[in-house]
Amino acid sequence: MALDRELATYAEKQDELEAHQGKFVLIHGDCIVEIFDTYADAISHGYRLYGVREPFLVKRIEIPETAQTITRLVAS
Repeated sequence: MALDRELATYAEKQDELEAHQGKFVLIHGDCIVEIFDTYADAISHGYRLYGVREPFLVKRIEIPETAQTITRLVAS
């Protein structure tokens, strides 16, 4: 699945990322490329380095991670 490797890298590197709470990490494969203050900076740098055809992950550093709840109301 897309980005499995990058997500595994994030999980493996959480101890070293913890010092950067609230910032954004750029991960390519099993490499932490760089940490940024904003999502826009991280995603722009990722596209400059890897273009649109090579996968990379930009993720906000939150340890522990905040659970996201999505609900969908269905009319009956």
